[in-house]
Amino acid sequence: MQRRLMYIEKGTGYNHDGPAWIGYVDFSRTGRKAYFNGQAFSCSKRFGRCAETGDQYWLSGVKKRGMNRHVFGHGKILVPRDALADFLALKG
Repeated sequence: MQRRLMYIEKGTGYNHDGPAWIGYVDFSRTGRKAYFNGQAFSCSKRFGRCAETGDQYWLSGVKKRGMNRHVFGHGKILVPRDALADFLALKG
């Protein structure tokens, strides 16, 4: 599996201000399945759909300048403890 530090935001039921995380996402060999926080997602381009609930999530790379949320979005972005050191190193 391939592991990457990614930005994840729940889109279903929210308007650019859903719960958001920056953490490690594991991808299958083909890249069509992603795994984060105990959930499996089927991926297509930048979106992932939770296999269990059907909710849609936005998956993207982490931006160095900190502009991960949409321009109209707001709210806290949670960073799990295991990803914090790599996130801070990326931010400088």
